Amino acid sequence: MKVRIMVRLKPGVLDPQGRAVHHALEGLGFDGVEDVRIGRMIEMDVADGTSDDDLDRMCRQLLANMVIEDYAIEKIGAEEPA
Repeated sequence: MKVRIMVRLKPGVLDPQGRAVHHALEGLGFDGVEDVRIGRMIEMDVADGTSDDDLDRMCRQLLANMVIEDYAIEKIGAEEPA
């Protein structure tokens, strides 16, 4: 099963990379961009039987810094239960 994990800085945490991109977009003439926040996407192939609890633990223990980041887990192409 494919899993996509989106990791983003929590609201209120300074994002210097996002600020730099915002400034660069303004410099290139792109008006109307109010704010930019940079995150990361992690894609993994895991065994079909991998539990939601295991995915959550992976995020909390390694993939996200829980002090400053939030995460969301999305199962890609997972079949809906009948």
